[in-house]
Amino acid sequence: MNASAAPAESLNRGLFASAAATFIVLWASGFIAAKYGLPYAEPFTLMACRFFVASVVMTLACFALRAQWPRTARQTVHLLISGFGIQSVYLIGVYYGIWYGVSTGVTALVVGLQPLLTGGIAMLLLGERPTARNWAGLLLGFMGLALVVWDRVASPSESLWGLGFLILGLLGITAGTLYQKRFCGTFDVRPAVALQNMISFATTIILAFAFETRVIDWTADFVFAVLWSAVALSMFASCLFFWLIQRGAAARVTSLIYLSPPTTAVMGWAMFGEVMSWMAIGGMALAMTGVALAVRQK
Repeated sequence: MNASAAPAESLNRGLFASAAATFIVLWASGFIAAKYGLPYAEPFTLMACRFFVASVVMTLACFALRAQWPRTARQTVHLLISGFGIQSVYLIGVYYGIWYGVSTGVTALVVGLQPLLTGGIAMLLLGERPTARNWAGLLLGFMGLALVVWDRVASPSESLWGLGFLILGLLGITAGTLYQKRFCGTFDVRPAVALQNMISFATTIILAFAFETRVIDWTADFVFAVLWSAVALSMFASCLFFWLIQRGAAARVTSLIYLSPPTTAVMGWAMFGEVMSWMAIGGMALAMTGVALAVRQK
């Protein structure tokens, strides 16, 4: 998302490092929370629960804090359309990718290439002039992804259907980001996050009624997964991300995305015993090096 109209403030290194570390851990934990909750509900059902809680709590917070909602119907529609890609399609890809057996580390890698894909499309369609470092990053990033995907094809421990859903999620968040940059302008982050959760709830509850049984095993683990996803991720992590951007840290925050896949891989190993092959680990390292190069500004 774009920042709101609030003036940018500089961040000292210590504060940025603390906030950035918190953001990366929260962002990476999202893939773990999805896998943690999926044994107890189907993907659309689990997502609908997450987005319902986040929508209610975030909307109440917006009214309590007197946040500025969009002033026109057009701006509201633009935010809902961008949110459909950034939240709905993206997380449908993530949840169904994990549901079909893709490890959390590979999931984070595929969707973590969003800055790379967005940058590549911007170069082609928006006339942005790439540097040699940008081209090298794009090449390395997609070579790394190719290695990981080839490893999955050659030794299919994970479903190709799952990888297909992850590609869908990657395309969704990329399209939503580009749409938002083009049409949404500046806005108050808090209502924007609330609106994104609303459109995502509407989307996933309809899909749950259309394609799933909607049976939920109401265990403590399921409730924890929903609450963590709704509060820590859909609300706190999103607001922290925009708080950093509003204070002039946009480039540095974007570059943090390449730290998410290895962080998630470590969490997946610790929580679920997930192990990646050496080819997949090498591909991840190559891809993340590419992302780091591609998003670096200087």
